[in-house]
Amino acid sequence: MTAGTTTPTATVTTPSATRSSLQADYNSLLTQITQLAADASFNGVNLLNGDSMNVVFNEDGSSSLNIAGVTFSASGLGLNAQSGDGFQVTANITAAISALDSATTTLRTQASTFGSKLSIVQARQDFTKNMINVLQVGADNLTLADTNEEGANLLALQTRQSLSTTSLSMAAQADQNVLRLFG
Repeated sequence: MTAGTTTPTATVTTPSATRSSLQADYNSLLTQITQLAADASFNGVNLLNGDSMNVVFNEDGSSSLNIAGVTFSASGLGLNAQSGDGFQVTANITAAISALDSATTTLRTQASTFGSKLSIVQARQDFTKNMINVLQVGADNLTLADTNEEGANLLALQTRQSLSTTSLSMAAQADQNVLRLFG
């Protein structure tokens, strides 16, 4: 072999069909994450799409809890769609995996925050329900009477009245009989 007599051959890399399929699946999942976050509303409030909610615990508003919403669309979690031959490069796959790990950590942290706020709201709700029950029972006891018990009380009072009238009548007759003996 003499120097300069060989010509280098160009290396042609063909895209992997498996990686292309995985990239399409990844991008599809990102779209679903964004749609899920946009659809996660209840009574017009979507805490996963940036809305906030203020929960008031008493009638004058002096006790409340503000729950700040977050934006957890795919881009809000730091997940970006891959374009072109993105997954054909191993570094891009590694970066996507790292972004997914970071998004998972963010989701877990926010789930913990939402969970602690939920436990506060549930504790206050349980307290309020118990207070309502106590007040309802008290009001019922004041306004509702047991008709059987009240009927028995009325009969006892009527019997006492009848006995007292009879005893007064007998006492008056006894006084008249004593007066007749001396008269």
